[in-house]
Amino acid sequence: MSKTVNITIDGKQYGVPEGKRVLWAALENGVYIPHLCGIEEEDKPSAGCRLCFVEIEGFSDPVASCTQPVKEGMVVQTRSERIDRLVKNGFELLLSNHSLNCGKCAANGSCELQKIAKERGLKLRVSRMRKLDNAASIDDSPEKFSFDPAKCVLCGRCVWVDHNKAKVGAIGFVRRGMRRRVATFGETFLAESNCTQCGECVPVCPTGALFKKA
Repeated sequence: MSKTVNITIDGKQYGVPEGKRVLWAALENGVYIPHLCGIEEEDKPSAGCRLCFVEIEGFSDPVASCTQPVKEGMVVQTRSERIDRLVKNGFELLLSNHSLNCGKCAANGSCELQKIAKERGLKLRVSRMRKLDNAASIDDSPEKFSFDPAKCVLCGRCVWVDHNKAKVGAIGFVRRGMRRRVATFGETFLAESNCTQCGECVPVCPTGALFKKA
């Protein structure tokens, strides 16, 4: 049994298992921190979405809460002017490369982007950044689900599940920079790859990029 340590989040004290990362300690105690790429079982979190910033006493700069293990006496703030600015900038950067046809999206009502916007008072539109051209075609080749790259936020959850739970390795990150995307080897259709179409990747997608067919 793991040792329990006492930490303070937003002025309230909680007892949590030693070594648990701040993001999961907060979420399990009802304290919401925006996040997209976090996977609790992942040994080395990528912190790729840049949304789960918190301030920790003793640290000069905000840190990604998915990477920081809790320690006895740790004091965490989930909201501040610096944190809110970082989250807003990161959120709008994601939206600049995201298809925002929410009304026609399979994840409408359960989308993590919608939850973040509601929790942090953000708008689901791009106002300060140039909207990027993300017109990738939907891959309807699997029998029971589809993949819409235009809604992918590169969180990596589907890649992690494919490699670590399904243990297939059909998908991964390809290209670099603004052209980076999730795809199969050779960027073929899923049905033409070694994808087994088990569908384990679908429920972990936070934005409806992977969705079940009607």
